[in-house]
Amino acid sequence: MGDFNLALVLVAIVVSVVVFIFNVYLLINYQHPDDKNQAYFPKFVVVLGLTVAFLSILMLPADVANRQACKHAIYNGACNLTLPMKDLWLAIYIVDAILVFFVIPFAMFYYEGDQDKTVGKRMKSALCWVVTTAIVVALVLGILYGLVGKVDFTVKHLSSETTSFPNNWSSFTSGQQCIGNGARLVECSAIASNSSSETTWTQRATFPEYVVALATIVGSVLFSIFGGVGIACLPLGLIFSFIRRPKAVITRSQYIKEATELGKKARELKKAADALHQEERSGSKGRKWRKNTKALEKELLLLEEDVNALEEMYPQGEKAETTWALTVLGYLAKLVLGILGLVVSIAWIAHIVIYLLIDPPLSSFLNEIFIKLDDIWGLLGTAAFAFFCMYLLFAVIAGAMMLGLRLVFITIHPMKWGATLMNSFLFNVGLILLCSISVIQFCSTAFAYYAQATAAQEIFGHTLQSLRGIKYLYKYNVFQIAFIVLAGLTFVYYAAFGWRRKKPSGRFQLSD
Repeated sequence: MGDFNLALVLVAIVVSVVVFIFNVYLLINYQHPDDKNQAYFPKFVVVLGLTVAFLSILMLPADVANRQACKHAIYNGACNLTLPMKDLWLAIYIVDAILVFFVIPFAMFYYEGDQDKTVGKRMKSALCWVVTTAIVVALVLGILYGLVGKVDFTVKHLSSETTSFPNNWSSFTSGQQCIGNGARLVECSAIASNSSSETTWTQRATFPEYVVALATIVGSVLFSIFGGVGIACLPLGLIFSFIRRPKAVITRSQYIKEATELGKKARELKKAADALHQEERSGSKGRKWRKNTKALEKELLLLEEDVNALEEMYPQGEKAETTWALTVLGYLAKLVLGILGLVVSIAWIAHIVIYLLIDPPLSSFLNEIFIKLDDIWGLLGTAAFAFFCMYLLFAVIAGAMMLGLRLVFITIHPMKWGATLMNSFLFNVGLILLCSISVIQFCSTAFAYYAQATAAQEIFGHTLQSLRGIKYLYKYNVFQIAFIVLAGLTFVYYAAFGWRRKKPSGRFQLSD
C-alpha cells in the first residue's frame, strides 16, 4: 500500500514537470516575435495558467487512481496514507479563480496599456481596474454566501424491527437480509419508507466550496455554448478542411495578381490602424473607436488567412516540392484526426443522452468501458478516461474560436504558431481556466459510476448539486440539454454549409 502511494506521488511530480515543460514549449513557439525577450510577467502568468488548467483536468484521473490505493486495504487507516485530494481540489480551484478574475485581467490591462506611458502609470491603471473588479466580486460573493450559501440534503429516516438471537440459525437464508419477523430486504430499504420520513438536512457550505460552485456556474454557461458547438465543429472542421484543401499549385501569374491585391489591402489596413492609434493617443476612445478596432482585428485575421492560403497554393524556395508534399500530408492528417474525433464526439453525445438525460439510465456505457479497460491493464482505463476529459476541453476551445469570429460581443484572440501576442495568450488561458472547472464537474457527473467515492465526486457531485439556488440547474439537466441542442444544431450547420469553400467577408478572394 505504501509503495503504491509513493508511486502515485512520483507519477504526479513527473507529470507536473512534463506539463510545465510542454507549456513553456508552447509559449516559445506560439509567441509573437515582438514579444521576445520582454513581457516576462504575462509570460509567467500564461505558463502558470496553462499548467493549472491541464493539471486540473488530469487530477480527476489521479483522484480515481488515488481511490484505488485503499480499495483493497488490509489494515485500518490505510486510506489516511493516500493523497489529500479534497484539499488539493479546493486549492487548485481557488488558484484557478484568482488567476481568472484577478491576475490575468491585471496582466492584460498592463500589457495593453499605452506604450508611451511609464511602467508605473501602466501598473497603476491596471491595478485600479483589478481592485475595482475585486471589490465588486468580493461584495457579490459575500452577499450571496451570506444569503444562500447553504446546502440542502434530502434524507430519509429508516428503521427496522429486531429480534433476539435465535438458538438455531438454520432458519435464516441468504434471501432474508434483515432480522425480524418475516423481514425482508424491501422492508429495510428507503423504498419502503413513507413520504413523512423524508426531511431536509441543511448546513452551510464552506466558503472555498461556494467560490468553486459559483465559478463552476459561470464556466458552465460558457461550457454549454462553446462545448456544444465545439464537440461538433472540432472533428467536422478538420474533415471539411481536407475537403476544401487546395487541389493544385497555382501559376506564377496568378500568384503575382493575388499578392498584389493582398498588398493593397494590407496598406489600407495599416492606414486604418495608424488612424485608430492616433485617436487612442488623443483620448477619444469611445464606442465608435471600439467598434472600428474590432472590425480592424477581424479584417487583419481574414488577411492573414488569405496570405496563408496563398502561400499554400504557391510554395516558394528551393524546397517548394517538399513544402507542397508536407502540405498534402498535413491535410491527410487532418482527415484522419477528424474521423477519429468524430467517433469520440459521437460517443460523448451518445453517453450524455443514455446516461445523463434518460432517467433511469439505459446504460453506464463509457463507465463500463473504462472499468473493462482497467481490468485489462491498471492504467488503461484511467488513460482513456483522461483522454475523454481532455478532448472535451479541446472542444470548448474549438467552439470559442469558431464563435469568436461571428459574435459581436466576443473579442477575437486567435492563437497562431509564431504570431500570438501576449494579450491573446492571456485571454485564451483565462477561457481555458474558466471552462476547465466546468469540464471537471461535467466529467465527474458523466462518469459518476467510474469516478464514484472520489473527492471530486464529493465536491462536484453532492455539495454542488445540493447547493441552494443552484441545484435546480443540475436537477433538470439545464447545461446538458443546452450542450446537446447546440451540438445538434452545429452538426446540421456543418452538414449544410461546411463543405463549401470558406469565403472571407473582405473584398479580396483567392482564385481557385
